[in-house]
Amino acid sequence: MLKLEDTYLHKGKRRALVQEIKSKGIKSERVLEAINTLPRHFFFDSALISHAYEDKAFPIGEGQTISQPYTVAFQTELLDIKPGDKVLEIGTGSGYQACILHLLGAEVYTIEYQKKLFEKTQKFLARLGIQMNLFYGDGTGGLPQQAPFDKIIVTAGAPIVPEALIQQLKIGGILVIPVGDRRRQAMVKITKKSKSEIHREEFEGFAFVPLLGKDGWK
Repeated sequence: MLKLEDTYLHKGKRRALVQEIKSKGIKSERVLEAINTLPRHFFFDSALISHAYEDKAFPIGEGQTISQPYTVAFQTELLDIKPGDKVLEIGTGSGYQACILHLLGAEVYTIEYQKKLFEKTQKFLARLGIQMNLFYGDGTGGLPQQAPFDKIIVTAGAPIVPEALIQQLKIGGILVIPVGDRRRQAMVKITKKSKSEIHREEFEGFAFVPLLGKDGWK
């Protein structure tokens, strides 16, 4: 079992990573501080641990990846998390993004499509002593029984914006989701102005693993 040690070397590499993503345009000091606080190497298999502080995505098994730190920071910055926000994450993966949201004071609900990954991450987060609400299933339908949410984040590339997610967002809430084809996506930020009105912004140039499920890729 991997020892959860955070050395001076790791902390130094993390500070350098924070400077790198700051130089790429991330401005939120709270987001940068969360990335500086959370040991990303804890989320890596021992064979890849030396790469933990590179600004790149890496495989975590079951065809999934741990997202590039810049992308995690970009999505999190768009969400504008306030302490106490009720946040739904579609695609738990390694749990790294969910832990960043948790550090920012969010009440996190997260759902994972891959059973093995769900079980692995559930055990790992228990080891870290981090409390959040983990679910196994098809995230494209959201979590209607827990709705509405202040914020919703999708961490896999979708062909469309699932209508269920917009429905489960509070008025004034924000949904951040990568939308495009299987290879490239634009990051879409949707702000729900009223029951019938949404404001949509798009930011080009992202690449995620495909979102699987009823309203995702088959």
